Amino acid sequence: MTTSLVFTFIGTDKPGLVEKLTNIVAEHEGNWLESRMSQLAGQFAGITRVQIASAHVDKLQQALNQLSGDDLTIVIQTGNHNELNTSTQKLALSLIGNDRPGILKELSSALAARHINLTEMNTKLTSAPMTAETLFEAHAEIAVPLTQNLEELSDKLEEIANDLSVDITLDN
Repeated sequence: MTTSLVFTFIGTDKPGLVEKLTNIVAEHEGNWLESRMSQLAGQFAGITRVQIASAHVDKLQQALNQLSGDDLTIVIQTGNHNELNTSTQKLALSLIGNDRPGILKELSSALAARHINLTEMNTKLTSAPMTAETLFEAHAEIAVPLTQNLEELSDKLEEIANDLSVDITLDN
């Protein structure tokens, strides 16, 4: 029997950090399945899912926890592999506009009010081509309940886009 472990890590960005983590997983016969990692403000952060024989879980958790220290923090959770949710549909949502506080607050509030789950999101700041103004970009995958009226959702997103002076697109 196997177990999925999900762990997050954040530490000072330096060469060899990912190598340490992958070595620990491999030494305990774990399989690195998927991850998202990024360097932000001199820190390197990631979230990773590994699969491991249930008999090796405790030793892997101990080894990862031993890496935690002053310049590295690791948090480990046991994953629960849910079956594919057939009561939702996956949609892609993109947003771009002049940066200002509150953009994600408004967007996430509107989604949560409709029981829409953010399953993945990436954001970044870029420069506008002619003016060099700071633009905020967000690209997300959302799980929308099949009962959700997509026209009503589009109308609400358009209202938010107008209020915030951003462009929001929703695609299948």
